[in-house]
Amino acid sequence: MSLNLVSNLACFRTRVSFARFPRTRLVASMTLIAAFLGNVASYADYEQGVNAAFDGDYATAYREFSIAAKEGLALAQYNLGILYFTGRGVERDAEEAYRWTSAAAEQGHVAAQFNLATLLMTGEGVAKDASMAVNWYSRAAKAGHPEAASELATLFFDGREVERDRVVAHAWASYAVANKAEGADALLTRIERKLDTAELSAARRLFAQWKIAP
Repeated sequence: MSLNLVSNLACFRTRVSFARFPRTRLVASMTLIAAFLGNVASYADYEQGVNAAFDGDYATAYREFSIAAKEGLALAQYNLGILYFTGRGVERDAEEAYRWTSAAAEQGHVAAQFNLATLLMTGEGVAKDASMAVNWYSRAAKAGHPEAASELATLFFDGREVERDRVVAHAWASYAVANKAEGADALLTRIERKLDTAELSAARRLFAQWKIAP
């Protein structure tokens, strides 16, 4: 299995748009104003970390991401996890990579959910837990992550780390196609060739159910 914790600058590409704070959500109390300003500060630290990363200054990126991550910014937690995993700007520490990736995943960061599943599946920084890995891959896939759906399709098709189930594999491959995963069409075709008519119908029903109630 390929550990897809991104190890190049593309992982720092995410930018923040303050247009996401609509006028209808104007702050109504001093408590909320303080929280809002805290978020602005977190985003500022995060952006400084992004800029530093693009300049190759990973020590500064680590410092700025750490500040924003501790303030609860999922984007920063995600990238901090990558820095710990790759050992850029900080000594490599798989347990810290797991800690921060998990924090971001719990907040709904989809790429972090995929990375968390991968760490759980490989047992890096945490005890190996295939069941939990499948759970996080599933959450990421249903949130639109293309590689998560492909990974699940392959896992269930091959019976690797999970009980083989080609009906489930086909349903996840269909999700991968819907999520525009690279190679998903070929994967779906390969799985489909192994299914009989009843299994294919069951797989399509399962995919439809997931799309209705993910």
